[in-house]
Amino acid sequence: MPEPTPETHVIDFRAAEQLLAARDPRGAVKLLDSVISAHPENTAARLLRARAFFGAAQLRSAELEFQLVLEREPDNAFAHFALARTLERANRPSEATRHFRLAAALDPRPDFVEAARFEEKGGRSG
Repeated sequence: MPEPTPETHVIDFRAAEQLLAARDPRGAVKLLDSVISAHPENTAARLLRARAFFGAAQLRSAELEFQLVLEREPDNAFAHFALARTLERANRPSEATRHFRLAAALDPRPDFVEAARFEEKGGRSG
């Protein structure tokens, strides 16, 4: 097998995007593992792998990967939103609410604001 190159990693990243879109998250994870091994600092690859873990219902792996992305990019509204969805799916609603609210504060997209459910707490911070 030939040695992977930066071009190979770009191809693998794009193929992983396609696999995720085609609802093959495990296949996407498999491709992204080698990309991330070669480029551990690549936040886009880590975010895509986190989404793939989520799609494969590997919630703990998704949570860890989203947290790593947020350590590097604390203002990444999508990562907060996706982490919140992961925590919600793991039946950890209070932790999820915190990240939904951070996502909405960073980017007031209607879906982020709706998920934050600000009105349910009666105006209290939580």
